[in-house]
Amino acid sequence: MSLSETHQKQLLSFANDLADVSRVLLQRAVSIKPKIEVKNDLTFVTQTDKEIELELRNMIERKFPEHGILGEELGHKNLNAEFVWVLDPIDGTAPFIATIPVYGSLIALAWQGRPFLGIIEQPATNDRWAGIANKIALHNSVPTKVRPCHNLNQAFATCSNPDFMTKNQYLLFESVKNQTRYMQYGGACFAYGSLASGNTDLAIDAGLKPYDLFAPAAIISGAGGIVSDWNGRPLKLDMTGEVIACGDPHIHASALKILKGSGSG
Repeated sequence: MSLSETHQKQLLSFANDLADVSRVLLQRAVSIKPKIEVKNDLTFVTQTDKEIELELRNMIERKFPEHGILGEELGHKNLNAEFVWVLDPIDGTAPFIATIPVYGSLIALAWQGRPFLGIIEQPATNDRWAGIANKIALHNSVPTKVRPCHNLNQAFATCSNPDFMTKNQYLLFESVKNQTRYMQYGGACFAYGSLASGNTDLAIDAGLKPYDLFAPAAIISGAGGIVSDWNGRPLKLDMTGEVIACGDPHIHASALKILKGSGSG
């Protein structure tokens, strides 16, 4: 089954409407200094996280009541639906609290359980990436593409935070890191936007959730890149939390060999 061009444009337009609302609420919150809480997993959450997600969920339920929703802060509904919106109201809550401008909102639409459409909304820097998997990626409304990089030892790589990894995951990650030219840490969702724009070559993370990854995955795929788990499988709503995204299939293949324990790049 395929979606008509009209339907795809409708969904992308609505996703941008969601991002517009998220941008306003995030920009307002920076001056308010919202109350900070610590969740059971020891990550931060603010009142702004909850307010943004609630507003986006209300918009989705009014426009597409038959769609499912998976959100970081307010749970899930109807995950077996054909279309499921996957929401992270503030990706990079710690940078948001510290006013380090790499935080943003992630708005994704899963179709038949896979990343289909995504928005990375970065209000602090006035950047927005949007994309449809295997079709198109836009940076501030201008088409963007990943860049070629045939050798892993020439790759500029990023990782959000290796502290999220288990000991075994970290050892595998370190094996990949040691084969790259450089590893940059702490970019949150901005790092995935940079990959889609051809400014970096590889992003590798673990310990994440679908709402951290579905929007970047759709955008990077739309920009010509490749995104999978550490076994080379497509991302799914029940994913393990491991992800590797590459602009060039050559370095994706090389990194997967290392992650599977079958050699260097």
